[in-house]
Amino acid sequence: MKLVLVVEDEYGNAEVMRLLLETAGYRVANASNGKVAVELLKGEAPALILSDFMMPTMNGGELGQIVRSDPALAQIPFIFMSGTSEEVVRQSFSDYDALLVKPFDVDALLELVAQLLESGRPARPTSHEVDDSMKQLLKGIQLPPQE
Repeated sequence: MKLVLVVEDEYGNAEVMRLLLETAGYRVANASNGKVAVELLKGEAPALILSDFMMPTMNGGELGQIVRSDPALAQIPFIFMSGTSEEVVRQSFSDYDALLVKPFDVDALLELVAQLLESGRPARPTSHEVDDSMKQLLKGIQLPPQE
């Protein structure tokens, strides 16, 4: 079973994410903020990181920068969950694989997690390369623009 690291400071949200992912067949490790996540990353590397953006102690942007700067962790797919705008997220960290704007569709989340775990970090498609099925999957999910 693949390990998913859920980084979420709201206990109720973290528990819901854990239950959803475990029911879908994943092992789940929870961290209450980026600093706790960094400590967990020193052990078994997860197959995917699902992180809130706004958290105390160390936010998701700071966590993302640490993950991408470590060659052993840099290719782990990274999904943000946030109620804030993509512009605010991108000012802190832009090398994420998807942004789920809260509230988001649970089925879309599980499908995105499955896809990223199967295929790894995607190449950034241009808008004309995204087919209709991908557009449906990404409905409500924002990918960072290409640079």
